[in-house]
Amino acid sequence: MGNISIKLRDVDLYYSSLSLQRSSLKAAVLSLWKKRERLPDVHALKGITLDISAGERVALLGRNGAGKSTFLKMLAGLYPIRNGEREVNGSIRSLLELSLGFESEATGRENILYRGLMLGLSPKAVRAQADEIVEFAELGEFIDYPIKSYSAGMLVRLAFAITTTLQGDILLLDEILGAGDFAFMQKAQQRVMSLVEQARIVVFATHDWGAAQSFCTRGLVFEKGRIIFDGAISEAIEAYKISLEKQQDA
Repeated sequence: MGNISIKLRDVDLYYSSLSLQRSSLKAAVLSLWKKRERLPDVHALKGITLDISAGERVALLGRNGAGKSTFLKMLAGLYPIRNGEREVNGSIRSLLELSLGFESEATGRENILYRGLMLGLSPKAVRAQADEIVEFAELGEFIDYPIKSYSAGMLVRLAFAITTTLQGDILLLDEILGAGDFAFMQKAQQRVMSLVEQARIVVFATHDWGAAQSFCTRGLVFEKGRIIFDGAISEAIEAYKISLEKQQDA
């Protein structure tokens, strides 16, 4: 696909208040006696307009809760927008919710197929890369055990191996991942850097200014669901520092 790009026009995204309200037996019983007032929906992204073209490496900067992860999940199609236009040209590979789409009763090998299908690949394409995924995950005989028997580290390693073996035009990253023991983390970081080099577009949410400057040329600064700065990465970092100082003084 030649025209790899992301185009957003006046995008608004809301979290439903119903999904955020705590659900419990006590709350259910109380609701029988007293009508529960619904809270307003949370306006998580506000009026986002931008273009990202092939060849760009974009860092997302901002405090926790500023909207960076929500922005990535919106790009990935995990969160629907309420208003505006979202146009993404190119296949997406995201290192966000690594365990999404796993079946706990199925084996690791079976989950390779399930996850690949969820990412849009054909069964033939997934099978062609299955051996590479198994080798990278370093799970040995456990690859044929149900994943409900896996430790958290084993599950992350399998998910990471699947997601990073399957290529895409647009790479979405939420921080540089730690995925197990030290040796595997080194291998995982090398794999991520390889993916960054191969991807046509990279969008990377981070709190690490050094990592942002090392491979990003553009920065978006988020504050309360809005983009308050969009420009060269060095200028974006300075804008973020100023934003932090203002919020601390407020």
